[in-house]
Amino acid sequence: MAIDKVTSAALETSTNQPGLRNILINGDMSIAQRSTSVASISSGNTIHTCDRWKTYASSAGTWTQTQEALTTGDPYTNGFATSLKLDCTTANGSLSSGSYLSVAQSIEAQNLQYIKKGTANAEQLTASFWVKSTKTGTNIVQFVSLDNTVRICAKSYTINSSDTWEKKTITIPADTSSTGKIDNNNGEGMRMIFWVAAGTDYTSGTLATTWANSANANRAVGQVNNADSTSNNFEITGVQLEAGTSASDFEFLPFDVNLNRCLRYYQKSYSLGVFPGTNTTNGLHTTDGSAGGLTTGYLYGDIDLKVAMRAAPTVTIYDKAGNSGVCSRLNGGTSRTDNQNCSVIDTIEKGFNLESTGTANAGSIDIHFEAAAEL
Repeated sequence: MAIDKVTSAALETSTNQPGLRNILINGDMSIAQRSTSVASISSGNTIHTCDRWKTYASSAGTWTQTQEALTTGDPYTNGFATSLKLDCTTANGSLSSGSYLSVAQSIEAQNLQYIKKGTANAEQLTASFWVKSTKTGTNIVQFVSLDNTVRICAKSYTINSSDTWEKKTITIPADTSSTGKIDNNNGEGMRMIFWVAAGTDYTSGTLATTWANSANANRAVGQVNNADSTSNNFEITGVQLEAGTSASDFEFLPFDVNLNRCLRYYQKSYSLGVFPGTNTTNGLHTTDGSAGGLTTGYLYGDIDLKVAMRAAPTVTIYDKAGNSGVCSRLNGGTSRTDNQNCSVIDTIEKGFNLESTGTANAGSIDIHFEAAAEL
């Protein structure tokens, strides 16, 4: 019996694009290294739960964010196990002009070269995602490119039914303006933003539905105020961004592949499911301290990171008990002492060195750590 030959071209056609077509990382919200639930979010620009997804907040109520486990609903029956959920705990029904709340992912510039933004051959982009919101009405997804001249483009979508999962697809036009070119480096090339609430500073103009030079008033025109009631929730999962004018099925990656992509931007010594600052010896790094003939009491050690990070990371160290900025230390015996002086020195993309002062040259430095090289 004859066996049909399957060509690589046929495979690519059947999936719309070859592997790793999703420009975004962790669009299924499956990786949450920092925490799975954070309360009292009202300000700041921080990744709280799901890796790569940063919350921008100012004077738009108070929220609890969770990595939500899905057990029912359309995303669940389509293969999604988790979502990112915002639950309003303190409402703000009268936003000030500068109020905002959004969830966004920043994309590394060198990962965007193939969309050819800022050239005559620039690609259109298509975003698809599942969303569930208590409040019906218009919401905004906005894109901003940050190299050269800052450029913005936004599209609206409608929540038709309260607290019901809906799948949305939007297409972003190509940006052929040379001022919109994205540099080929490890900086932030573009940001995808889900607006949740916006004051008049961001809604008083005309929505920039094609790429244009940045103007705050044109960024989120029409956005409903999801912060106006403590009954309100806003939830997303299955977020995919790809080159072209149509959305393909979500690109599910093996857990280890997804995790390793996240490790480029954030990693920790703690086990998965155990969060920074926990009192535990699991994952504790022990370095063979060496005085190297230097002043009595100085110990030195080095830590190799799991994968090379985007840039030299910002490192926070913890002792075994979970105290930050210090280490545990063994001074020549088997008794570990917590809350000992320790400094991070000589940080590079692949690791960092430690320096600790104590009472003896012989011994070791014991630490937990988290390392962040986010955009």
